[in-house]
Amino acid sequence: MKKKHDKEEEKQEEVLQFTEDEETADVDEASSEETSDEETVEEEETEEVDETAAELAELKDRYMRLLAEYDNFRRRTQKEKENIYSDAVAEVVKEWLPLVDDIERAVASTENMDENSVEKVAEGIHLIGKQVGNVLGKLGVEEIEGKEGESFDPNLHEAVMHVEDDSLGEQAIAQVFQKGYSCKGRVIRHTVVKVAN
Repeated sequence: MKKKHDKEEEKQEEVLQFTEDEETADVDEASSEETSDEETVEEEETEEVDETAAELAELKDRYMRLLAEYDNFRRRTQKEKENIYSDAVAEVVKEWLPLVDDIERAVASTENMDENSVEKVAEGIHLIGKQVGNVLGKLGVEEIEGKEGESFDPNLHEAVMHVEDDSLGEQAIAQVFQKGYSCKGRVIRHTVVKVAN
């Protein structure tokens, strides 16, 4: 019986030893899994940091390129604005140059003027006046209507005097002192008038 009992004890010891071995193996395996998991987490975090750094570098590069493009755009538009102004001045002056030539010829002709040429000078001045109207028309400049008796419009007229006159209606133009001009709906100079009532 003792043999049987010893055999059973041996079996129990074997089972216990086997169980301990399994537990030790499980612990070793778990610790190696934890170590492996920690390494994996560290690797993932390192990859995320690297990806974030690469993304930041790419965004910084894009920002710098965009900033350079904007700076170039700003310089280019500034230069275009300056050129637009000088081109506009050149176009206007080009339209006025024939008129300047005619005025210079008229002034030169007054030096040798006699009594008979007064009518010719007056006719020349009248033609120069027509030429002025033509040049203004080419440039898109129109005269603002402002005749005596018409209604006063503060958007188009500038009142510098006021007079009581029963023959005119209320807020009517009594006299025009200086013509006004507009270009494409924009007032360049208001018509200077005297307003009645």
